[in-house]
Amino acid sequence: MSRFDPTTLEIYRALYTSVAEEMGVALRRTAFSPNIKERRDYSCAVFDAEGRVIAQGDHMPVHLGSMPMAVAAALESFELAPGDVVALNDPFAGGTHLPDVTLVTGVFQEEGRKRRRSFPRPLFFVANRAHHADIGGGTPGSMGMAGDVYGEGLRIPPVRLVREGRVDEEMMRLVLANVRGAKERRADFEAQIGSLKTGATRLLEILERRGAREALSYASHLIDYSARLMRRAIAAIPDGSYTAQDALDDDGAGERDVTISVRVEIKGERARVDFTGSAPQVTGAINAVEAITVSAVSYVFRCLVEGDVPASAGLMEPIEVFAPSGTVVNAEHPASVAGGNVETSQRIVDVLFRALSKALPERIPAASQGTMNNLTIGGMDERTGAEFAYYETVAGGMGARPAADGMSAVHTHMTNSLNTPAEALEYAYPLRVREYSIRRGSGGKGKRKGGDGVVREIETLVPARVSLLADRRERAPYGLAGGADGRMGRDFLIEPGGKKRRITSKGNWQADAGARIRIETPGGGGHRRDD
Repeated sequence: MSRFDPTTLEIYRALYTSVAEEMGVALRRTAFSPNIKERRDYSCAVFDAEGRVIAQGDHMPVHLGSMPMAVAAALESFELAPGDVVALNDPFAGGTHLPDVTLVTGVFQEEGRKRRRSFPRPLFFVANRAHHADIGGGTPGSMGMAGDVYGEGLRIPPVRLVREGRVDEEMMRLVLANVRGAKERRADFEAQIGSLKTGATRLLEILERRGAREALSYASHLIDYSARLMRRAIAAIPDGSYTAQDALDDDGAGERDVTISVRVEIKGERARVDFTGSAPQVTGAINAVEAITVSAVSYVFRCLVEGDVPASAGLMEPIEVFAPSGTVVNAEHPASVAGGNVETSQRIVDVLFRALSKALPERIPAASQGTMNNLTIGGMDERTGAEFAYYETVAGGMGARPAADGMSAVHTHMTNSLNTPAEALEYAYPLRVREYSIRRGSGGKGKRKGGDGVVREIETLVPARVSLLADRRERAPYGLAGGADGRMGRDFLIEPGGKKRRITSKGNWQADAGARIRIETPGGGGHRRDD
């Protein structure tokens, strides 16, 4: 490896990270849907010419760890010309679940000059991924129960959405004809395209100021530096084999106690993470594709690196992941996967931390809520005469840490989004927030207490279809070192007359105008017995 200056390396780390962060700001400010604008359910990243991630924004862990596979799929499918943008959401070609649509474009130093039939190779790639509030399928929001991926919505293989700077209107019409809220979807796609342009512009400015040779050299140095930091973090873990097991409550289609098993083997500066023993893929929508499992592993090990580590491809260099094909952690086509991205990813994190707690008891927290509590409500907005699809994940309790209590009412681990503000929700949709409060006493007891979950109760002002995809309703978030488990979540449908009934954590319901959906999210586990 060639020599580099540490100060210059830090400057480039900040430069490339700022590009990804500014892409996110541009996307958030120009998006139309509250899911992207308010909840910030998106992620942005910068890649080198080989498709290796250089820098990521501080966005969604479940997106960022899996996005390299989507970029790889795009580059395998096309040789990008200046101005081309590839779109994809296929879970079996680098995607995660269908609502998450990834856009990728190349950055050419000759961009803006006269186009030539032959074009140079891009020096960088920029990509973003945004969760669209609907992508078709049997239920509004595209997060309902389906027996296979075909029932979950429109599956997009790598396709050119933009050709030489112009939107391919035929492709756009095809996509918009298969989704609810087509105007909102188009606006969000245009926001994603604009975000890519922002990233490309900033990278070209770096090249102009610093020169391509130095900029590209330090991109490689950042990847190598991340790998060294990760090897050092792994070396600090005692050598050995650490195992753990947990399970999802059910798959929503009759299969219960869907097991996830892991064995983490540490040897020197390398780690092997083996999910052998995990349950076979199921009928319900909780199957995770390989990209999700790799993303969860990346997140957990990144948490072990002290300090501000560059979020580059080097982080996974010393880590081997084995996820048996045909299981819930590496599902095969045509498995339904809507919940793999949001629920199974959380359980994978829980299992990995439980295993590592045996090696690093002084560093690992108790289980957080372990679910994203995915709620979708859709129908016809009588005020506008247009379809609407509202989607959000609901916060919960964070697990207690060895030296601190867990935080209450926060999104944890594989999600880094927000709850939609009540004002924005009520302005955008025919919905009303009836209650939004902390679920007191739901965190596990201990010397360090688990964070409390939340209560989120929403009234629909028009007849609507409701979908819920959640977990930790039958298996509580675990405590550690003698700390108590957090309380499990609960869900209710309250009819217009006030009759309240418990509903399952995975399912679809028809709600009359005036009905309310009440979500009580889990608390985090406690840490250490409180003698």
